[in-house]
Amino acid sequence: MIQLDFKSGVPICDQIVNSFIKLKALGVLKGEEQLPSVRALASKLSVNPNTVQKAYAILESNGIIYSVKGKGSFISDDESAQAAVMLAARKDFIAAIKSANDLGLTTDELIQLVKNHSDKREDIL
Repeated sequence: MIQLDFKSGVPICDQIVNSFIKLKALGVLKGEEQLPSVRALASKLSVNPNTVQKAYAILESNGIIYSVKGKGSFISDDESAQAAVMLAARKDFIAAIKSANDLGLTTDELIQLVKNHSDKREDIL
């Protein structure tokens, strides 16, 4: 379900958040689906429960999940969850554009890359 890269330099909390956003965007996680408890996920990922709790709090503040006291956390099934997923995708895309520009890719090269790979679900490299 979620794979963490402890060597990537990306904070573990952000990796967890991004993983759930990706799983929601791809339809792997459906609306109203219950998430693992904080402790269960922390144990499975071998991370501190506080890290998972922080990730869940970020996901909840963005409308991607909601919590029911005494029951757990669930994937939202409304437009705000979908809007949050799309916003995250836009932010990631903008960050990638900035990084590519910093590395010397031109606007025309970026446009060509987008045209060549926008409908493909595979790695560009």
